[in-house]
Amino acid sequence: MGFKCGIVGLPNVGKSTLFNALTETQAAQAANYPFCTIEPNVGQVAVPDERLDKIAAIAKSAKVIATQLSFVDIAGLVKGASAGEGLGNQFLGNIREVDAIVHVLRCFEDDDIQHVSNKVDPIADAEIVETELMLADLESLEKRVSNAEKRATAGDKEAKILASVLGQALGLLREGKPARLTEPKDEEEAKALRQAQLLTAKPVLYVCNVAEEEAAEGNALSQAVFAKAEAEGAQAVVVSAAIEAELVAMPPEDRAEYLAELGLNESGLARVIRAGYRLLGLQTFFTAGPKESRAWTFPAGAKAPQAAGEIHTDFERGFIRAETIAYEDYVTLGGEGPAREAGKLRQEGKDYLVQDGDVMLFKFNV
Repeated sequence: MGFKCGIVGLPNVGKSTLFNALTETQAAQAANYPFCTIEPNVGQVAVPDERLDKIAAIAKSAKVIATQLSFVDIAGLVKGASAGEGLGNQFLGNIREVDAIVHVLRCFEDDDIQHVSNKVDPIADAEIVETELMLADLESLEKRVSNAEKRATAGDKEAKILASVLGQALGLLREGKPARLTEPKDEEEAKALRQAQLLTAKPVLYVCNVAEEEAAEGNALSQAVFAKAEAEGAQAVVVSAAIEAELVAMPPEDRAEYLAELGLNESGLARVIRAGYRLLGLQTFFTAGPKESRAWTFPAGAKAPQAAGEIHTDFERGFIRAETIAYEDYVTLGGEGPAREAGKLRQEGKDYLVQDGDVMLFKFNV
């Protein structure tokens, strides 16, 4: 499953530099002027998880396959983008397809890098982008809600659901509030809201781009962003795009030492991914064997058949049972055989709630 993140932000906040570093590519041109990203660039990233490496070593797997995360680098928005300013609405459309919005905010001072507003104020920057997204959603909903209300009056059941939940979203937007504050009354309304692909209904992760020397503790600017995120029910992380770029340029075996010298115990990519998983309520289960060990992402609270469906729809459709070993038992006991002998391999049925870290083998019949 993994997830797809759209990276947004005003021009010159370090967005494309961060994208390049996170995806270990130079796919996005990074330059000190607005609109250097003309087309949305997409990068696939293997999600780092040391648990997978340990499982693979025990299983003596020939291949190790991490779950994948997609980053979409979307061109810098400016005030008036919803009305076509800058590069306009084409980029707002790219955001509709992502699971979450990663909003990069400039939290560093540097006289050599121009800021479009000529001042460093991450809260004001966030509000500019959020306003443009809200205006785009408003334009999208005005006619849709009106049409749904007319059809609902005529007795259209689906239209009644749309009129209810999208009408609530429209009311929030008119008050200057994001659509993510909408409260669907049931799963039908929740599904309708998801399918509407509203920009401001998507979860937000704020990435505070700080100077290298502030990467461990952050600064006053990043603290203000964290307070904003907490008030909104969003997530925030501190990252130095400059450090991430340096990490990419050095051999993998030297990276841990370099991070330790800076007072960091993990990369910015790892922090972004963990925050993204928390934001979207995602967890990981594993499959292991001599051919391959693999990580799979699933929504927290999923039952065994749903998790099986992440591998293949046939696994879910013909689910019989899941042979399950908790990660700690798998590693402590030394794999499937010892776990089975110790009575730690469980036969779980359709109602089993899959736990983060479970090592699973699905039995199915189609």
